[in-house]
Amino acid sequence: MSRTKTARGPVTPLFTLEGGRLPIVALIGRPNVGKSTLFNRILGTRAAIVDDVPGVTRDRNYADTTYRNRHFRLVDTGGLDPTAHEGMLSLIRQQSQLAIAEADILVLVLDARAGLTPPDEEVVATLRGSDKPVFYVINKVDTPKADPLVADFYRLGQEQLYPLSAEHGIGVAELLDDLFPHMVEPPGEETPTEIPRVAIVGRPNVGKSTLVNSVLGEARVVVSNVPGTTRDPVDSIATFKDRQYVLTDTAGIRRRGRVERGIEGYSVARSLRAIGRSDIAVLLLDAEEGVTEQDTKIAGLVLKQGRACILVVNKWDLKADDVEAREAYKQELERRFPFLAWAPVLFISALEQDFLRGLFALIDQVYFSFCKRVPTGALNQFFQGLLEKHPLPVRKGKPAKASKSAFMTQVATRPPAFALFVGHPDNMTPAYLRFLENQIRKEYHFSGTPIRLMIRKK
Repeated sequence: MSRTKTARGPVTPLFTLEGGRLPIVALIGRPNVGKSTLFNRILGTRAAIVDDVPGVTRDRNYADTTYRNRHFRLVDTGGLDPTAHEGMLSLIRQQSQLAIAEADILVLVLDARAGLTPPDEEVVATLRGSDKPVFYVINKVDTPKADPLVADFYRLGQEQLYPLSAEHGIGVAELLDDLFPHMVEPPGEETPTEIPRVAIVGRPNVGKSTLVNSVLGEARVVVSNVPGTTRDPVDSIATFKDRQYVLTDTAGIRRRGRVERGIEGYSVARSLRAIGRSDIAVLLLDAEEGVTEQDTKIAGLVLKQGRACILVVNKWDLKADDVEAREAYKQELERRFPFLAWAPVLFISALEQDFLRGLFALIDQVYFSFCKRVPTGALNQFFQGLLEKHPLPVRKGKPAKASKSAFMTQVATRPPAFALFVGHPDNMTPAYLRFLENQIRKEYHFSGTPIRLMIRKK
């Protein structure tokens, strides 16, 4: 298929990045022109939800990637509608404008099938005032018959257009070739720094996005009273007292029977994957509504994936004057979450930033426990002392000799896992294992993390 392009010469980088940070490439354009499809095509994965319905993408969706061993940060944005001044479209437009402001390179995506529309021309007029390089992509040119549709876009006065098909990958390499000079050389060998990954999870409309925005001090994600506003998990880097954290805002998880197919189904599935790739899940609860059955199910999902957990009760400012309410809520948590008795609890208002010190102190404490490793020598010294007072369960009528030969070692972290070697694994009762887990927690201060005990025959 022929390409409607002018001849390309070498491209000179138009800016210099400071501090070795990655250049940010933002995909912008009207709703439903194929930005998320192009985002996924460049990354080589379905990182963003794609649907024929306009307005699927709402928040800025970031991903670090490479092309020909050069590094850059790609940003997918919601549809930019210049006429939107209220409602959800207005909030999405604000997110797109923030992406434009922070980007180093702008890729304007236009729809060949729809032709050059007045909203397109308004966006182009806005971009003409920017000193940032702009690449004009004409998407959905996937057949030879579509090539003539590109001619209409030369009215923009741009010599270089990039006709392509994001869905089929046609012409994407040409775009990346011209982006290539703006990308960063591969970084040298450096010691990787561990950055805790924290997923903010919970039911719809409990304040997850508000919490993330409050931590970051900016409108990083779209916030609305409409349940289901967040669709893609959104990663953000937060810095508190010179330490970095990756915060992931996730879509609200409703009861399975109420989850609609399509966009919401994809959103929930991605929220579950976001929990799995995080170290800590901050389970946000609603102070007004109390603990619901769905809250307990989400907590079960966190436990099933072996993630550390912090229970955060939001909107507590509404009950701040109720002296007995806090204790009553804690008792409710103990009743509804007996399997998370080890998870610390924090009462906050996401609209106020006073809670940050307490939240990050808990994250640091829980992350340390999640990654902690106990030396085998010290562990067995503690274990043998424990067995002297509380011997292993034995078969009826058998002497208690099994405890003398038993030993334990930690076999994994994140979460901590211990292998217990005994002569008769079948003798181990659930009650004794719970007792042993509690004793390990108490001795080594494992807070906020699950502990796994594996019984092995000696």
